[in-house]
Amino acid sequence: MTDRVTVSLDAESRAALDSLLAETGKGQSAVLRRALTFYAANLEAAETDVSADLQQYHRLLSTGEHVLLDVDFLHCFLDHVYREGEPDPEFRAAADRVADFHAAEYAERFSDLGEVLEWLSLCGFLTVRGVENGTYHVVFPSEPTKRFMLRFIERSTADLPFDLVVEEGVAKALLSHELDE
Repeated sequence: MTDRVTVSLDAESRAALDSLLAETGKGQSAVLRRALTFYAANLEAAETDVSADLQQYHRLLSTGEHVLLDVDFLHCFLDHVYREGEPDPEFRAAADRVADFHAAEYAERFSDLGEVLEWLSLCGFLTVRGVENGTYHVVFPSEPTKRFMLRFIERSTADLPFDLVVEEGVAKALLSHELDE
């Protein structure tokens, strides 16, 4: 059975439909049926305001400055680096250079610890589970990731207008800041 539906399109919708028709080579009915089915299957994503995060991901990836990395690879790398305690001094020096570079960037970009942690959370290195009285409950996916990221956070926030305070747990840490006088 086929149901007929009449739809009014504004200029933007008409342009989108014309573009899909040209790209797919299919007829209006086929394209609209497929679009409706896709929309129904992805309603939550379509209705959620994730556009800011998607724009950030796009900006990170499109510049070539960042790459997608399977989290298992990250764990493999860091497990290897921290296998016998402290990492190789050459690795630590290279990682510190990256953190120091970011310190200058972060000083122009962020004004508080929460903004830095939100950014690093977006990058997938940690999760901020809660905030109480300026203290951030931060969860790391593994012990080596925690060790690596805490050193990075300490060095990369050095030029911000506060002193970082860290209380370490096993896979978590409490991070807070004391404003510089």
